Amino acid sequence: MTTESPARSNKLPVRVLHTMLRVVDIERSISFYTDMLGMQLFRKENYPSGRFTLAFVGYGDESNGAVIELTHNWGTDTYELGTAYGHIALAVTDLKATCATLEALGVKVVRAPGPMTFSSPDRNAAEIIAFIEDPDGYKIELVEACPRAQGDSQ
Repeated sequence: MTTESPARSNKLPVRVLHTMLRVVDIERSISFYTDMLGMQLFRKENYPSGRFTLAFVGYGDESNGAVIELTHNWGTDTYELGTAYGHIALAVTDLKATCATLEALGVKVVRAPGPMTFSSPDRNAAEIIAFIEDPDGYKIELVEACPRAQGDSQ
């Protein structure tokens, strides 16, 4: 007997829409994600009655992929990142060159490119990763793209 998946029957969510980050300076953050990381600004909206601004950035088409929602609450000068937040991960094609370019542009590289310390023994090779920080201190993992990350089903 085959049971239909709840997700396929529209009883559960079917894709990630966005991840929200609170930012102190919306223009600085938009510049970082678009100019430094090559994302597109899909839309930016002010909500005067709520005293906040939202900006949505990402790669490709917003209707098909996950994006980052940058939220600026007017009048807020600082945020505590907390210990529960981890990072956002982005695939890159040449990790060392990407980090060198970003560092030359003033982006903080907090972990230089290198193999992931605790790679799974089931993998043929260790993932090559690095970490950078955005202007608000959020960590972003950069992962050297492999065929599987690029859509290869091997």
